[in-house]
Amino acid sequence: MIRTRLWVGSLLALGAAGVLVGDTLLARAGFAYFPCLFALLLLAGALGSRELVRLFPAQTRPSEALVVCGVLLALATNWYPAIRVQFNPAPASPWALLVVVLVGVLLGAFLLEMRRYSGEPGVAVPRLALTVFAVAYLGVLAGFFAQVRWLTPDPVTSAVMLALVVFVPKCNDIGAFFTGTFLGKHKMTPVLSPKKTWEGFAGGTLTGAAVAVGLSFAAPVFRHGAPEAFAFGLVVGLAGVLGDLAESLVKRDCGTKDASKSIPGFGGVLDVVDSVLFAAPVAYLWFSVN
Repeated sequence: MIRTRLWVGSLLALGAAGVLVGDTLLARAGFAYFPCLFALLLLAGALGSRELVRLFPAQTRPSEALVVCGVLLALATNWYPAIRVQFNPAPASPWALLVVVLVGVLLGAFLLEMRRYSGEPGVAVPRLALTVFAVAYLGVLAGFFAQVRWLTPDPVTSAVMLALVVFVPKCNDIGAFFTGTFLGKHKMTPVLSPKKTWEGFAGGTLTGAAVAVGLSFAAPVFRHGAPEAFAFGLVVGLAGVLGDLAESLVKRDCGTKDASKSIPGFGGVLDVVDSVLFAAPVAYLWFSVN
């Protein structure tokens, strides 16, 4: 199990690094649209949406097609300002368009439930709620990856920012896994995630903070140097842990252990991205106010 996690995790890390390097090289060549990130987010959004919808009980399961389309449209809105500026130099924001997408998804869900309503109580409203939840979870939260990439015109600096968003929580996961495996004794959340321990949490937190400090030397991301990078690692690492627990809550409530079996050693796409989904908006807020 550990060996599988190591080699699969290494491949995933190489893929993430390849996306960052590829987009940075393209941006330096004058094509600053980050197409690799765009393709990765759409692929992960589509696969993750299908996994999430299929976790829900059949009776209250929302339309898979509507959820997937809503997630993909929500992710695509992050590229609207960059495309619009080619036709209109006035600044634009993706947030208004994102609200339009969410409203459209909600209206579409209402229309679909009106069409399929059979008189059975207690199913239409949960399907409406789960539709909006799925799109917000995988479309809005994941969109902050793109927002971090657009924070600065320097592609190297934004690449390091995005690397911090990805590798701090994931290295936190790795540190927690190994520390908890060999030293873990005190259960952290015995019902929600029985394998998590406080020893693993401490080891993962320090690992994530150390990675943040190491990556901070690659570009001037933090105004206050290594101390700020360490604090960033602690905060974003904690957000990653909460993201992991949030997905565990969804899976436990739906009566399953893994989102799917598509990624050996990890489970599914949701099991890979759960921690970074919570880390991305926290990191975006950190970089925005500093």
